[in-house]
Amino acid sequence: MRFGGKVAIVTGGGSGIGAATARRLADEGAAVALVGRREDRLRAAADPIGGLAVPADVADPASADAVVERTVEHLGGIDVVVVNAGVGFGGSVADVTDDHWRTTLDVNLTAAMRLVRAAVPSLAERPGAAIVLVSSVSGVVAAPSSAAYVASKAGLIALASSMAVDLAPRGIRANAVVPGWIRTEMGDDAVTELRDDGRRTLDEAYEVATAAIPLRRAAAPEEVAACIAFLASDDASYVTGAALAVDGGLLAVDPGALAFDRP
Repeated sequence: MRFGGKVAIVTGGGSGIGAATARRLADEGAAVALVGRREDRLRAAADPIGGLAVPADVADPASADAVVERTVEHLGGIDVVVVNAGVGFGGSVADVTDDHWRTTLDVNLTAAMRLVRAAVPSLAERPGAAIVLVSSVSGVVAAPSSAAYVASKAGLIALASSMAVDLAPRGIRANAVVPGWIRTEMGDDAVTELRDDGRRTLDEAYEVATAAIPLRRAAAPEEVAACIAFLASDDASYVTGAALAVDGGLLAVDPGALAFDRP
C-alpha cells in the first residue's frame, strides 16, 4: 500500500483521468479529496472509494484556500496534490477570444498555481510530499487552432520545473505528466470531427487520430493514473522536475520522416 496513511487532493476528480487517479490512489491506501464543479459526478466518483467530494470551481480565486482547508479539516493533512482540472477551447492566435483565452489560462494554469500555493504549508509538514501536474503533449508540440490550450499546457510543464526547484528545500517534489490521446470525454469531443458526420464510429475516429502513433491506439485513463501514482509515490523519491510523456510514443515521431515509411 504505497499511499497507506496518506492524503491526496485530485482536481477534475469527477471523470476521466481525475476519477481514474482518485481510484488508483484510494486502491493503494490514500484518503482522497476529489475536487470538481459537477457535484453529482463528483459524488458518483467519490462515494465508491470512500473519498471526500469537494465541489468547487478551480477558476474561483477563493476555491484554493477552501479546498485545502476542507481537506485538512476532514482528512488531517495533505501529502499529494494532483492538478488535473482542465478545459479546452479552439481558436488560433488570430481569432481566439479574450474570454476563451482568460478562461483557459485561469482553469488550466493559474488554478494550479493557486492550489499548490495554498497547499504548500501542509505539504511541507509531511515526509515524501509530492505534486503532479497534468499537462498534455500539446504543451510540447502545437495542435492547430489551440493557442490558449497549448500555452496553458506548456505553462504547466514550466510551472512543474519551477516548483521542483523552489520546493525541494521544503521536502516537496513536483513533476508533470504529458498525456497524448486518452479516451475521456474531452478526447471523445476532440475526435468528433473525424467521425465524418457519423460515417465512422468513435473507435474508427480514434484509429484515424492515432494512426501515426507508434502504439497505434489511445490510452485508457487508468494508464495515465498509474503514471501519476508512480510520480506521487516514494518509488519516485529521486524524481522531481520531470515531464513524463504518457503518449504511446507520439512525441518520439518525426512527422517529416513519415513520408519515407512506405512498404
